[in-house]
Amino acid sequence: MMGLCVLCPGQGSQHPQMLELLEGNSAACTLLDEVTCVLGEDPRLWLQAPHQLHLNHIAQPLLCAAQMATWAALREWLPTPRLYAGYSIGELAAYGCAGALDSGELVRLARLRAVLMDSANLTPSGLLAVSGLDRKQIEMLCQNGDGEIAIVNGFDRFVVGAEISSLAGLQHAAETMGGRASRLPVSLASHTSRLAAASAAFRDQLAESGLKGPLAPVLAGISGLPVYTRQAAIETLSRQISTTLNWSACLDALPEMGCRLVLELGPANALSRMLRARWPDLPARSVSEFHSLQGVVDWVERWL
Repeated sequence: MMGLCVLCPGQGSQHPQMLELLEGNSAACTLLDEVTCVLGEDPRLWLQAPHQLHLNHIAQPLLCAAQMATWAALREWLPTPRLYAGYSIGELAAYGCAGALDSGELVRLARLRAVLMDSANLTPSGLLAVSGLDRKQIEMLCQNGDGEIAIVNGFDRFVVGAEISSLAGLQHAAETMGGRASRLPVSLASHTSRLAAASAAFRDQLAESGLKGPLAPVLAGISGLPVYTRQAAIETLSRQISTTLNWSACLDALPEMGCRLVLELGPANALSRMLRARWPDLPARSVSEFHSLQGVVDWVERWL
């Protein structure tokens, strides 16, 4: 295997033009047609109603379908990846790209995951991105403001989950402490203990699904460790719903595991930007930064 790594981002960046790069590509169109048959709805039509794109039951299957369709359009022309990784729902999409789930099973599980998470969210909640504060300060912030660390993105970059009624107070407290904080366009506190019931239910669904061991390892979002087997995939994919994501550990694992080039499948470039900030010498770009699929292929070929 060459040193290519494929990244699948999470919710927040979906937009009405996110599938334009795939127009006319037969592999991508075939996959999206397959997804339509399973869902009973065409995800391409969801893009015509932008106000719905951040609803969990729309966003999660849409992102999984878009990323697997993007990979279907590119994989014939690119080296076999050494490693896959995904951020939140992107971790499930990564298993699809890594050959552990077919497209229909992927979107079925993505929609089920969203429904289970919404059902477990007994009181309205959300996420707050906080930067400029270290781990001890974030822990103090959460303790005083009834929040939990949902995601660790770096030494001073975190995502905090809490009830909606607590988010404004947490934001004010973070800014008072010298940090920067902003609400994320996500409608529940993913990766916090309030979703423990969803983790348990999703574990059962994964155990009954057609999930297989990936063709190349997928990094576990909760630890940054590589996953090779079906059983480990079931455990990590279910736990990550209600357990803190350590994306910082995933970023560090990429060069350690031999990645020499990183391609993010879009629809934006948040993961690529984080990686470039962490490892400036590791080439990383998102498909969304190119004007054509051929441009993506040419860039990868230049580096590998």
